[in-house]
Amino acid sequence: MSERKVRVRFAPSPTGPLHIGGVRTALYNYLFARQHGGDLVFRIEDTDSNRFVPGAEDYILESFRWLGIQFDEGVSFGGEHGPYRQSERRDIYKKYVKLLLDAGKAYIAFDTPEELTKKREEIENFQYDAHTRGMMRNSITLGEEETQRLIEAGEQYVVRFKIEPGEEVHVDDIIRGDVRIMSDVLDDKVLYKSADELPTYHLANIVDDHLMEITHVIRGEEWLPSAPLHVLLYRAFGWEDTMPRFAHLPLLLKPDGKGKLSKRDGDRLGFPVFPLEWHGADGTICSGYRESGYLPEAVINFLALLGWNPGTDQEILSMQELIEQFDLSKCSKSGAKFDYVKGQWFNREYILKTDDSVLAPQFDKILRENGIEAPIERVEQVVGMMKMKKISFIKELWPLCDFFFITPTEYSMDDKFTRKNWKNGAAAEMRELKTLLEGLDDFSIESQRTAIDAWAEAGGHKPWNAWRVCLVAAGKGPDMYELAAFLGKEETLRRMDNALQALPEA
Repeated sequence: MSERKVRVRFAPSPTGPLHIGGVRTALYNYLFARQHGGDLVFRIEDTDSNRFVPGAEDYILESFRWLGIQFDEGVSFGGEHGPYRQSERRDIYKKYVKLLLDAGKAYIAFDTPEELTKKREEIENFQYDAHTRGMMRNSITLGEEETQRLIEAGEQYVVRFKIEPGEEVHVDDIIRGDVRIMSDVLDDKVLYKSADELPTYHLANIVDDHLMEITHVIRGEEWLPSAPLHVLLYRAFGWEDTMPRFAHLPLLLKPDGKGKLSKRDGDRLGFPVFPLEWHGADGTICSGYRESGYLPEAVINFLALLGWNPGTDQEILSMQELIEQFDLSKCSKSGAKFDYVKGQWFNREYILKTDDSVLAPQFDKILRENGIEAPIERVEQVVGMMKMKKISFIKELWPLCDFFFITPTEYSMDDKFTRKNWKNGAAAEMRELKTLLEGLDDFSIESQRTAIDAWAEAGGHKPWNAWRVCLVAAGKGPDMYELAAFLGKEETLRRMDNALQALPEA
């Protein structure tokens, strides 16, 4: 195994938007592949044609583009192991179904849904297996001639895997160790359906993983009960020597830890469970991390630490650091609570460390939605001045900094900040300050600071809060010198005039 090039895959079904749990699975596969210099394959598992949703595949691909998770081959990426869409591999699967049938490892069953339902009513805890297959309508009980006659007559059938009881099956799991289960508890799973000439997941993923030379299968815990069946399938085909190693990831749990995370949890508590906004065919719109204002780097960092940690106190990790430190054996066996508040904290941390030029377009969009058009350089300046405020999302900036773009029209002593700071000669002080500013040819931050600080010290003035009243009409905003320099001399003096006219002598 160590001599083989590491190859992993992410294989979603195009049945709707990609759940955030699926994103984490893809991320762990990506980190593992990159750490080991391996390949990440993107495969589409669309054998369930009844559940296919138009647009889902494009949505999944766009999600990964936004997140920065890159695939090496697969659907839309090309490669030497295609086709990578299971619906395009029908003939391949038929070949391997025949191999199992010819070897006596599988059999054909004609039982109708009605017949199966009746049998479940007759037998408590009915399971189609070695103990019951002899009383069912299949090629074992019917014989070769009758089986062929029914097939030629067009009767629909399935192919079931023939599992023999009394065998202890071992699953070598990187996270959970040696998982053992007796074959007696396994049923004869359906591998193929004649109705649509497509295999079920169990056969398709085994055949595909083998032919695509997958060395490690990293997937969700929900597939752990199926792993013994998959081991037996590898044996049945004679592929045990090249069977991939398994790693079954812990579930993402509700924020309170009670059950698996669902879309309803997000709806109830107000956080997304999908990477991008999803528009359903019925007109429903589901929120996405991108549209909610999350930075992709923050989402990646947050997800990486749900069920795994580097063994240190470090929480902020770049993609490269995650690649270097990721270790499947350090993944938790138990489920990880989805702490969406922590996700918001990550977003704040990444806003602080992200270049203002990257954040500015996001805020510019918000400005335009509020009827404001400003040069992007000015938008960038505002972001730089204000992102230090306690915000988790860029959209939270607008109510904190609307005054940068809109001149205050109301000054009222009813405002708590104004009432507290417009007194004790504030008006007279602001007139002095206005005169000082009128005389400045250089209105830069440093020029203002030098002149005003000297005036304030000489006269015992503390003008900054009253000045903020003039320029903002509220107790918010950045450093006053930064604000005045941004507004410019003309706008600064105009706002001071407006305040002096509107507010009483104090």
